[in-house]
Amino acid sequence: MDIIIRATIAFFFVFLLTRIVGRRELSSLEPFDLILLVMLGDLVQQGITQSDFSVTGLMLAAGTIALLVVLVSYLGFRFRRLRPILDGEPIVIVQHGEAIEANLRRERLTEEWLMSGRTNTDGGRIDTSSGRMRPDSTPRRKVPPDFR
Repeated sequence: MDIIIRATIAFFFVFLLTRIVGRRELSSLEPFDLILLVMLGDLVQQGITQSDFSVTGLMLAAGTIALLVVLVSYLGFRFRRLRPILDGEPIVIVQHGEAIEANLRRERLTEEWLMSGRTNTDGGRIDTSSGRMRPDSTPRRKVPPDFR
């Protein structure tokens, strides 16, 4: 039971930590960042299992994390009001051809980054007349006409 409680606490700590760090940093991993993530995983694992190296401990910890991932996903699916908290919200970074400085600062982006001709995930160029950042940090190429 102790492993389940520690795994639950660790899950929500890592979830909160990724919300605080922000989408920009998580989407542009440098080698140092990757090493830090591996270290974080090891530290979390040590905190969850402590000195329990049994198969039962492994199954309890992994099963708890898996159930929490499914629970968070289901809550985001079932309750629309929780989606911005659990999944994040898209952020408008360009409107009517003008960069929105406050949102660029919030995401720690520069206008140079915006105008550098970044490509979208499907290989197309970003439309800089209007655009927004998705929760997974990928720019959307075109904003639909009914967008707020």
